[in-house]
Order: sequence, then structure tokens, then C-alpha cells
Amino acid sequence: MSYFESVPQAPADGILKLSVLSKADASSQKVDLGVGAYRDDKGKPWVLPVVRKAEARLHQDPASNHEYLGVGGHPALTGGAQTLIFGADSAAVQQSRVYTMQTISGTGANMVGAVFLRQFKQPQSASVYISKPTWGNHRSIFETAGHEVREYRYCDYSTLTLDIAGMLEDLRAAPRGQIIVLHACAHNPTGIDPTKEQWEQIAGVMAEQGHFPFFDCAYQGFATGSVDDDAFAIRLFASRGFEMLVAESFAKNMGLYGERTGCLHAVVKRPELLPRVSSQLNRLSRATISTASAYGAKVAGIVLQDPELYQEWLENMQTMSSRIMEMRKLLRARLEELRTPGDWSHVTSQIGMFSFTGLTTEQVQKLRAQYHLYMTDDGRISVAGLNTANIDHVAMAIDAVVRNAKF
Repeated sequence: MSYFESVPQAPADGILKLSVLSKADASSQKVDLGVGAYRDDKGKPWVLPVVRKAEARLHQDPASNHEYLGVGGHPALTGGAQTLIFGADSAAVQQSRVYTMQTISGTGANMVGAVFLRQFKQPQSASVYISKPTWGNHRSIFETAGHEVREYRYCDYSTLTLDIAGMLEDLRAAPRGQIIVLHACAHNPTGIDPTKEQWEQIAGVMAEQGHFPFFDCAYQGFATGSVDDDAFAIRLFASRGFEMLVAESFAKNMGLYGERTGCLHAVVKRPELLPRVSSQLNRLSRATISTASAYGAKVAGIVLQDPELYQEWLENMQTMSSRIMEMRKLLRARLEELRTPGDWSHVTSQIGMFSFTGLTTEQVQKLRAQYHLYMTDDGRISVAGLNTANIDHVAMAIDAVVRNAKF
């Protein structure tokens, strides 16, 4: 008998499985709306011009090397990321109540934070609450770290808008002191974000119930085109005195997908707590990755610390976010021109890379089999996969399956 005889087959990852199916499809009509990465109007990956400049500067630096980073990461990245998330005028930063460490992108930040909380959460019986629905990896990360994972209502599936009443009711009903995972902006997979007024309500209930916020911020600046607007919720919670963890990724907003560049931020109530918290986070990082990867951190650090490149980066993000907004408008317009049954206003009211279309699993499977359109089974599409060359095919295919017809 094998030592591994008792190992069961793990459930297939929906996104990775979809990617395999898409790559195997040789049809000229194929449109991949599953991949969570930005594409230009020709459907190609886009290396940000500002990233090209930062890379050139790094390559031309005679002092550049491949030495290990310190356990906390690259200071130019962590310092710049801290200011980016909390703002230059943040009281928490000015009072030395924030520790920032480099991680293996946002996923690594989530996992380090999850393991840290499993060891030190108060009370130890606290569960982790994730939105229904949420990014597919959230449940896996927190369960792997040893937490019980529960859900709070988020999407109103009848209108494809935020179920703010249900969300607040669930947060109030949860036992005191639970860990609540919140998407800072561009909610994945729905694209549904609370308004500023709704964030105030959420913060109020969280404070009443003594809940601990764990923000996941994968799209700052990429959602609205404004790094400040996209950080509103985090800065609101910080200004109200919350202790919290924040996972941050530079995959989407700098296009550093494969470089795995991210940070984990810890906000504490008093400065004297920070050395203990940072020591434990560093210990966990050392035990899992030893030190973080250098290349993407150095590129991002150059962009964040150079005023001219930073401004160009903001403009690059505007280019990406504006194209995605334009694709939303075009898709909605095409569907309404076709008189596709249903209300398609949610396509433009949602925000960020993803749109929750409301298509059923059966309709999604028909789109895949008959029209070579690839999206997740829950009907989520990556709007970045749309372009002026494929938008008509996508709209007509959606119209056909909604009508249960074929063009």
C-alpha cells in the first residue's frame, strides 16, 4: 500500500479548469472572459509603459543585484504601499501604528494574515466571515489556515446589486468579535461595491459588534481610476480607530501578475504593540517563504517612490480603468439594441474588472459549447477580455442563450 493511499482528490479549481478548457479551444471565435488579467483592445497583455521605464532604470543601475531582501521586504515597496493604502496624512501611520511587510502578492498576504489570526485571534472561537459570493480562494485560504468559515449576505441575486440590508443584518447577528473579510473595492466576483454612505453603515455595525476587519485590496486605482477613491473604505475604518489587517496586491494595478508583488498591513491600537505584532508576522513569513521575491518589488518601489513615474502610473491606471468602463457601456448598449430579455443596467452599475452577468450555469455552458465564450459557471465575466473586435459576437451569443435561440 502506498504512503499516499488515503489522500483524496482535491476539488478542481474552477478558474484554472476554465483556463485549461479555453487554451484547448482552437476556434477563431473564442473569447476568454475568465482570466483575471487586463487585456488591451487587441486582446493582448499590456505591460504598463511606466513599468517598462522602471525596469530600464533597474537594469541600468550598476549597483543592482540579486541578493536576498530583508525578511520584511523591500523598503521602497513597503513604504510606498503603506502611503498608497492609508494616505500621506494617515493618523495611524503618523502615530507608528501600522506595520507593512512584503508578501507573495495578495494571496500570500491573505494566507500570512490568516495563519497569524489563527494563532492570535480574540476570541479563539472567532470564525471568519466571507461575502456570498467572494473570490474563490478566500474560503480555501482561511480553511487551510484552520478557521471555521461562514458567509454573510452580499449580492441580491434578483437585482444584481448590493444586499446592504441582508449584509448588515448578518453582521449584527454574528457573535461579537468575528473576523470579517471585506473587499476594499471592485468586489470579486460581482463588481458590486458599497457606496460611501453604505461603508459608513458597515463600519458602524462592525464597531457595535466588535468585529475585526480583514480587507482584501487587489484593485486600488484600477477600479475607479482613483487610488484615493478606491482606498476610501480602508481609510474610513482606520480613521474610526479599527485595528485591522489589509492584504494588498500589485498584480492588477501595475500589471505585475507573475512577479507576485504584494504587502500585508497590520494596524494596531497602540504603538507599543507594533514590535510584537511585526515580530510574529516576520516569523511566519520567514517560516513560509524565508524572504519575498525582489524583482517585482524593486520595480514597484521605483514607481511608488519617484514622483514623475508615480504620476505616469496614475495615468496608466486611468487608461486601463477607462477602457474597462467603455467596454461595460458597449456591452450594455449592444444587449439593449438587441432587446435581450432582462435588465442589463447592472453591467454599467458594477465596477472594476469583473461583472456578475446573472447568466445561469446552463446558459454559461451553452455559451462555452456553442459560441466558444469562456466565463465562470456563476456567470462572472472579466470585462477586460472584451474588445471592439469581439463585443458584437459576445452580445449576440448572450442574447441567443437568454432567448434560448441560436444565431
